[in-house]
Amino acid sequence: MASLVPKSKAPGVDFCGVDKYYYIVRSDLGCYMRSTNFNDGNDLEVFSLHNSCRGGDHYLAHEDDLFYIIKGDNYRRVSNMNKDDDAIVYSLHPNCKGGDHYLSAFNHFYIIFQDRGVYRKVKNMNTDEDAVEYSLHPDCQNGLYYWGIKDYYYFVKPQDEWGVQYYRCTNFHENTDAVTYSFHGSVVPFLPGGLAINRGPAFGRWEAIKTISNDSNSPVVWDKKITKKVGYNKMKMNSVEHNWNVSMSASYQSGTLTESIAKYQFSLDVQYGGSAVQTQQEDWSEATEVEESLHVTLQPQSKMYIWQYHLGLGDDPVLFCRDMHFTNDATPPAVVPLPPSKI
Repeated sequence: MASLVPKSKAPGVDFCGVDKYYYIVRSDLGCYMRSTNFNDGNDLEVFSLHNSCRGGDHYLAHEDDLFYIIKGDNYRRVSNMNKDDDAIVYSLHPNCKGGDHYLSAFNHFYIIFQDRGVYRKVKNMNTDEDAVEYSLHPDCQNGLYYWGIKDYYYFVKPQDEWGVQYYRCTNFHENTDAVTYSFHGSVVPFLPGGLAINRGPAFGRWEAIKTISNDSNSPVVWDKKITKKVGYNKMKMNSVEHNWNVSMSASYQSGTLTESIAKYQFSLDVQYGGSAVQTQQEDWSEATEVEESLHVTLQPQSKMYIWQYHLGLGDDPVLFCRDMHFTNDATPPAVVPLPPSKI
């Protein structure tokens, strides 16, 4: 079963929240999703991240609608991640550095150190004002992502038999009032690895697109054109954005965001529903049929199988690669024609 990619393995991905809105930041894709309810999938809007707000190690938001982007030992405070409004840069206090997760709630900032099983509560990350450390309740230690709003903490739970869920509570130390919610199906594909959870894990395989035979006792020259499909199955994937209001920059045309999510999904390891390959060099224009000329000589009483490499999700082909391969039997080629992923 495919699982979500945890924050530790997904640079630039994070959650944050303010009193009314929840956010999923995909700095790796240059955008973020805003919603009023992840459980119901309400008001799903996707915005571009301003260049100065990209590449953060952590993202958190404060109840007064301020966003904090931590990068290295500093953080940038802005009032709008789409425009970089009112930007100010501060240094992190030494005691506030090196956290695994950062969030804001109850008018304080919280820094979670998962390996130590503790969290640090501070009034100001620059001065470490009013700092107190508490132990994390065991049920709160294994979150994949954490965020907060005015009066609640949240964290994403590792996927189990109940699907992709998140947890709400008001006390990480005692965990006396925890409630579990599921992510709406329209939100899941925006999560790192979520496309495979919705559509099925990625596959890469050779498909036989043509078989030619020579049943005679003499060599035969086969000089013809074959037709193959090359490109991206855009129509099949467009439904991912069906419930999203995408307000991206001009460089993002309709469907381009889903294309970027698909590229990311294929690059992931198998445990996260990926194929661990790079696909940037493939043709991601809308799939079309093309002709290719072949000139081959078949020996007597022989066959030739012509294969094309396909990438897909679940049972559906998504990307028809340009590579073809030829074999003398019906066993698919063992080689993977795409370079390995660096993720």
